[in-house]
Amino acid sequence: MKSKINIAAIIVFYAIAALFRFLAVKTELPSIIDNEYLKILIRGVGPAVAALVVFVFFKIPNTISLKGSYKDIFVPFAVYWILPAVLISLVYYFQNGSFPIILMFTVLLYGLLEEIGWRGFLQEHLSPLPKIYSILIIAVLWFIWHLNFEMSLQNLVFFGIIVAGTWGIGKVYDKTHSLFAVAGVHSLNNFFRNGLHQTELILIVILLAIWIGFLIRYDSYKKYQDIQ
Repeated sequence: MKSKINIAAIIVFYAIAALFRFLAVKTELPSIIDNEYLKILIRGVGPAVAALVVFVFFKIPNTISLKGSYKDIFVPFAVYWILPAVLISLVYYFQNGSFPIILMFTVLLYGLLEEIGWRGFLQEHLSPLPKIYSILIIAVLWFIWHLNFEMSLQNLVFFGIIVAGTWGIGKVYDKTHSLFAVAGVHSLNNFFRNGLHQTELILIVILLAIWIGFLIRYDSYKKYQDIQ
């Protein structure tokens, strides 16, 4: 029997996540921080803090895991973190002469902070609902959380990306239950915030193909192991 949805927990989670986001992007508080990498991270810390608060305050079982269904934590870390960080940094090096590996892992950590909330808490907590309702609720809340309220075509496209991302990242989470995995997929969008050109699109296609292939192969491997 599936557990009931705690509406109060969702409200508290979202209030905390939105408050942290507002302080990070709509106030001058981040200006007191000199480190640019920390400035990136505080923009995404809200969902993680909010999830941890509701886990404790509402005594909700904490099922979040970095390795998820993988037996070895290094597997999702290597496939979903090291691979994109090194690949994108190498391409950037040949294009610009610098190797931004620290920035790449900062972006991945940012994605992890968000995913602790969106998948680790909210998707898990909404699992009793039909999947389409869960996807739409998460997508709308996630979109509003970004605090981009300008009525523009760009924002409409962004909402479409959020809906697609909620579905796609949700599928990865259902398959792996690994926060390393979903944070890596989540970060694919954040890696290319400055725009998509041919090289970036090729990188996205390559990484998605590798990840989808890996998911299929690993799923087959798990089923084979279960039979043995």
